Amino acid sequence: MSADRGRRELTYAVLLCLAGAGLACWAVTRTWSVELTARGSLPPTRHARTGAELLPWVSALALVGLAGGGAVLATGGRVRRLLGGLLALAGLAVAAGGGYGLAESGVSRQWPALVLVGGLIAAAGGAFTALGGGGWPAMGARYERRARSAAPTGPDRPAVERGTRDAWEALDRGEDPTVS
Repeated sequence: MSADRGRRELTYAVLLCLAGAGLACWAVTRTWSVELTARGSLPPTRHARTGAELLPWVSALALVGLAGGGAVLATGGRVRRLLGGLLALAGLAVAAGGGYGLAESGVSRQWPALVLVGGLIAAAGGAFTALGGGGWPAMGARYERRARSAAPTGPDRPAVERGTRDAWEALDRGEDPTVS
């Protein structure tokens, strides 16, 4: 697989995960049902309920999908493939929540349907990552933590570093650098 193709597939997978989870996360916060309570001669009270109130675990899994979409970029190899499998399962669970919302009576249809679609999109991104993510490029070496080499101490240090270090040490001792 070429490096360009691997980067392109990685981009598609991350965008699928983020778009699907983002859509589900947004749709679950919309009003899914409105309950009217009669109060005699007074106007009825309205109690609007969002999808997050009805199914709180759906919004939690959608947030997991958003975080996992970003984590796909930071991982590589087998860990990325495992993460893709977990994202596929989370996406399917979000889609199941949307399907459950569609089956409920007294619930609007458009928001649970968008949660269902978002969950399926996120699951597709996760499955795509699980199947082919092991060969995709990982983050560059510039993001890796490097071991610090032992810096020279005493008069062997460069003059600039020695001057900077001496100034900081003077501040630590409580000396005022503005007084000559």
